Amino acid sequence: MDRKSPLGTILLIASLIAGISYIASWQLALPAAASTAWKGAGVALLALYAAVRAQGPGGWMLCAVMVFGALGDILLETHGLNVGAVAFLVGHLVAIGLYLRYRRANLPKGDAIFAVLLVPATVAIAFLLPSDRAMAPGVALYSTGLALMAACAWICRFPRAMTGLGALMFVVSDLLIFARGGPLAGQAWVGYGVWILYYFGQVLIALGGVRGLSSERRL
Repeated sequence: MDRKSPLGTILLIASLIAGISYIASWQLALPAAASTAWKGAGVALLALYAAVRAQGPGGWMLCAVMVFGALGDILLETHGLNVGAVAFLVGHLVAIGLYLRYRRANLPKGDAIFAVLLVPATVAIAFLLPSDRAMAPGVALYSTGLALMAACAWICRFPRAMTGLGALMFVVSDLLIFARGGPLAGQAWVGYGVWILYYFGQVLIALGGVRGLSSERRL
C-alpha cells in the first residue's frame, strides 16, 4: 500500500491511544477477556501499521515482529509466562533476521564492542535476578534471544534513536519483569515501568523499521 496513505497514521494513533490507556484499565474491574484484548490491542495495531507501510520482504518481517509481540502479550495473560515468552522469542528471532539483513557495512569499533558486550551482560543479569533459581536457566535462554535482538538492532542501518533505543527499552522492560520475581518483588512502580518501556519500545521499533526500510528503498 502507498506509504502516504492516511490509514497508517490512523492505525498508529489508535495504537498510541490503546497502549497509553491500557494503564488506566488497571484500575477498572474488567473481565479477563476485555483486559487481555485491551493489552494486546496496542501492539496489534502496530502490526497493522507495519502491514500498511510494508513494501517488500523487510516490511513484512517487521509486521511479523509486531504480530508475535501482540501474541506474546495475549498469551502471557491466557497461558502464562512460559508460553508468552515463546511467542516473544519467535518475534526476536524474526527481528534478528531483519536487522542482520540491513546491518551496517562499516560499523564503528565502539558500536561493535557495545553490541558484543550487551549479550553476555543482559544474560548474566537476567540469570541472577529470579529468586526462584529453577527459573534461572529458562530466563537466561530467553534473554539470549532478547539480547541478540537488541544487539542486532544496534548495528543495523535503521535509525538508532528509534530502532536501537526501542530494542534497549524492550531489554530493560524484560529485566524488570525478572526483577519483579526477585529483588524488586512487591514494588508497585515496576508494573508501570515494564509496560511503559515495553510498549514505547515497540512503538520506536515499528517507527524505526518503517522509516529505515523506506530509506533503503530510495537508495
